[in-house]
Formats: sequence, structure tokens, C-alpha cells
Amino acid sequence: MRARDLAVEYETVSVDSDATQAARLMAEQRLPALLVLDTDGSPKAVLPASQLVKVLVPAYVVEDPALAAVVDERHADRLCQALKGRSVGDCLSSKAATPPIAAPDDTALEVAALMAQVRSPLVAVAEPSDNGRTRLLGVITASHLLQALLGVSDTV
Repeated sequence: MRARDLAVEYETVSVDSDATQAARLMAEQRLPALLVLDTDGSPKAVLPASQLVKVLVPAYVVEDPALAAVVDERHADRLCQALKGRSVGDCLSSKAATPPIAAPDDTALEVAALMAQVRSPLVAVAEPSDNGRTRLLGVITASHLLQALLGVSDTV
């Protein structure tokens, strides 16, 4: 099994996309993360759902989780307002690295090793295009990779 065979279409957003719409997309499709593309369509970062949740939580509560108990439900219901007017790029961690990118001919084991090494819930499958940019072929999620590997092991 090669990465090109495992890659599937997957929701992507750009760094300029609206953060609220990105969060809604994640929630509605129950995605563990979104692949963020830069303005030329190349993979830029992985935005885990946990990072968007972190943006919603006030900094003082992140620093001292015991303070969450004193925030009443009326105020908690307004947490998503923290995304209003923000772009996906604004929500990326300052430590956000380039997403893991597998070559189309990489084996399933190479993809698994890459995913494990960088602890990412997804790996982009891409190849250089004629214009020097990266052409995205699809994405391999951890759950999809596990499904494929378990399917192979069942037939052996």
C-alpha cells in the first residue's frame, strides 16, 4: 500500500479562512484536525480541534483550570465569541510546524512512522508540481491508516 492509495479527499482551510467557520466544519464533520493551506494552496499547518478549543478558553482558565468552576454557564455559552473576527491563521499555535507530508510512493509503514514521529492526527500526501509549488493529492488520517493496516493484517 502506497500513500497515494491511502490518501483521501479531506477538508482543508486556508490561513485566511474564518475561524468560526473552520470550527463549525470540524464540529459538524467530527474532524480531529484540519489541514491548513497557505495562500498558494500548499500545506501550511495542521490545526487540531484541541487548538481551537484552547482558543475558546480564556488564558486565565488555561493557566489555572480551577477557575473554570467559577465561570457561570451564561458566560461559558459565549466562549465561541472568542473566534469572531479571527482567521484560522490567528488560531494557529506559535509552535505550529509545517504539516507532515508524505510522498505519493511512501509505504504505509513510512506514513505511520512519520505520523508517529510528529504526533499528528493526519499526514498530507503531496508532490511537487511543474510550477515549483506543492500539489496536494489528499490526506491520510490516523484512523484511516489504522483501518487500512488492520484490514491488511486481517487478510494475512
